[in-house]
Amino acid sequence: MRHFLCKLWLAWFTFPTPHLANFPTTMSVSATSDSSETSEGPSVSAEGITELQNAVIRFAGNSQDGIQTIGAFLAKLAGRSAREVMTYMTIPSTISGGPSIFQVHLGSGEVLSAGDESDFLVAFYQHSYDNHIASLKNGGVCIYDSDHVEEIKKDERGIIHVGIPITSTTVEAIGGSARDRGKNIFVLGLITQLFQLKKEKLVSLIEKQLGRKGESVLRNAMLAFDSGFAYPVGDIIGQQFDLKEGVEKAGDQVTTDGNTAITLGLIAGGVRYGAGYPITPWSTIMEQLRSELPKYGGLFVQAEDELGAVAMAIGFAYSGHVAITGSSGPGLSLKMEALGYATMAEIPLVVINVQRGGPSTGLPTSVEQSDLMQAIYGSHGDAPRIVIAPKNVEDCYYTAIEACELAKEYSCPVIVLTDQALASRIEAFSEPDLSKVVDPELDQEARGEEFKPYPLDGVTRHAPPGAPMAEGKYPVVTGLEHDEWGHPSGNPEMHQRMMDRRRNKLKAMAETLNLPEIYGDESGDVLLVGWGSTWGPIRESVSRIQSRDISVGAIHLRHLNPLPNGLEKIFVSYKHVVVVEMNDEGLYGSGQLATLLRSRYCDPKITSICKTDGLTYKVREIVEKIEAIVSPA
Repeated sequence: MRHFLCKLWLAWFTFPTPHLANFPTTMSVSATSDSSETSEGPSVSAEGITELQNAVIRFAGNSQDGIQTIGAFLAKLAGRSAREVMTYMTIPSTISGGPSIFQVHLGSGEVLSAGDESDFLVAFYQHSYDNHIASLKNGGVCIYDSDHVEEIKKDERGIIHVGIPITSTTVEAIGGSARDRGKNIFVLGLITQLFQLKKEKLVSLIEKQLGRKGESVLRNAMLAFDSGFAYPVGDIIGQQFDLKEGVEKAGDQVTTDGNTAITLGLIAGGVRYGAGYPITPWSTIMEQLRSELPKYGGLFVQAEDELGAVAMAIGFAYSGHVAITGSSGPGLSLKMEALGYATMAEIPLVVINVQRGGPSTGLPTSVEQSDLMQAIYGSHGDAPRIVIAPKNVEDCYYTAIEACELAKEYSCPVIVLTDQALASRIEAFSEPDLSKVVDPELDQEARGEEFKPYPLDGVTRHAPPGAPMAEGKYPVVTGLEHDEWGHPSGNPEMHQRMMDRRRNKLKAMAETLNLPEIYGDESGDVLLVGWGSTWGPIRESVSRIQSRDISVGAIHLRHLNPLPNGLEKIFVSYKHVVVVEMNDEGLYGSGQLATLLRSRYCDPKITSICKTDGLTYKVREIVEKIEAIVSPA
């Protein structure tokens, strides 16, 4: 099994899984010790060469221009060069498309965010230039398509402007029409030459991905790439750039997005069955599971709607398998009645919620963390369930595995709160630990006379249909309150005791959780608290805040319900406890996690900084807000 899953990591790079056009699923695995990924390049002192430790490149165009594709190619190459990488994109939610960006942060050391500002901007249109020129750092380089950009802003920031007729040069290179096809690959050639990247490796990636689309597609792509590579952009700028390789790591390095990491984690955790319904940005997980689970003897069904999907997944779980369903916020709302049933019947079920902007259908392609309260309290009545959240793409894999383990151990729904930023973000990290891979087996062992499916004095152990029962007794599964065998019961004492035992499962779990590690100062002015995809920007902000003579630490919570016991022991060491989250501050100035923490600890120093603009946090935003809290004007 482990060997097969290891091969799957490689296979998915060779044979990409189906995915939405706007959400590229990318993965590569290679030995990081291969120094041939990039050319050695001259030293810092070489004439006309600027050596870079990090580079933030922003491609700005329209969603039809394929800028996500070239960004993904660069991310793959980074993963093969012992470099760190993190990407960020914005795409329109309309079918007809519209303005879009793809930002790639490449670094020879740790990369924790996609970058507040860009070092290099490639602007395909006038609106791309006008809207994003301000994102460039002082002295940055702006390459623009002179076929579409006519007005250049004069400023005093030392920005280097380079106009290149990208569209017409691409058309000339491929001998095609003026439909602008292929100009993204032309730009990829430009970037390859400008940063002295290893051309042969990128060509290999292009051939693997675009070769499946036909000989003519690949031919045109290579003509465009070669034309861009040959364009003397370095001569125009007056210099080239040498992006330094990172420190070699032991083993192989993987480059992939969060949705793919979730999918592989679910398979590694023993998921073999599931059901879902398409919705952005969850859909790529569904498509990957639909493609891959049959290879393991499993099945994933696209149901007729969200209600049918969750009911089907509960049926799979009832049969004794670890089962999965998922959606985004609007779909999770539709699943809530059935999730209440799964809580009452104590069915082990994993639910993935890839959060997006709300309410209602909201912002389908933008990020938010506004489903925390929904995940914990969404069903009517008191319906305890476990809620966890990954912090980065690598953690998506391990969080998915943990979700499977928790669902089995505590026989209840486990909701994984990821988000649009993690879903589409590409990162490079060490090949996952395959020692936890589960080869699931159906538990058909005979249950003895002492067995009860819902024991008042013990832990629920679900018995799948077909497992032999003493004296021919079989449990009943119902959404009604019930006794220890599942038989409906309206007895007040029984209801109270059953409510107690369902709640106490989460109390028992909380006892097993370790306190999060403190990053930065272990006492002082400010403790930053985060969850989900805010992890990287929070970590990066700590050093910047410390440079302003403010003592600051940070913790990150993976387990959101239940919370780990003892957080108050950490909080007491700081003057301010500030939760950084991407949701609304509410009527009383607290975001959703901050509200939960204030409620539990009755501590007025717990506050929050919130945003709901659909964009990930910039490090600068966190730093400025903390400065205002510590030193108010």
